[in-house]
Amino acid sequence: MKTRRHAKILELISQYNIDTQEELLRLLRQGGFDVTQATVSRDIKELRLVKTLSEDGKYKYSIGTDNTKDFSSKFYSLLVDSTVSINYACNLVVIKCLSGMAQAVCASMDSMHWNGVVGTLAGEDTIFVACKSEAEAENMVAELKKMIG
Repeated sequence: MKTRRHAKILELISQYNIDTQEELLRLLRQGGFDVTQATVSRDIKELRLVKTLSEDGKYKYSIGTDNTKDFSSKFYSLLVDSTVSINYACNLVVIKCLSGMAQAVCASMDSMHWNGVVGTLAGEDTIFVACKSEAEAENMVAELKKMIG
């Protein structure tokens, strides 16, 4: 449950400019998570979220820029816990996830700044990763499959 909640938080902060714990709490509850203010506060600390300045001049929660090592372990956890299958066709990598987890995995993957990745797109349970070449897609699949065992 905690992993799914953390994934949802990462998804929400990537989609919305959330500037208060109350707003995050409200969005989590709307998403079906029965959480308290104390739980949200702990989650923010565990995820090491920071407030950064958004484009409109207001502050919002984000993963920050100096959490690469911490975020890579979060990506690994999300990937291992959520991935159903990984494959590729030409230069596209297709990652099938548990329902509702693709956007969180994709958001954490994007923060990793993978070499050879042109862009990503996530739905409810599927992620498409556009690579620069078929060889890079094949390498990414091999690397991701090693991670999930």
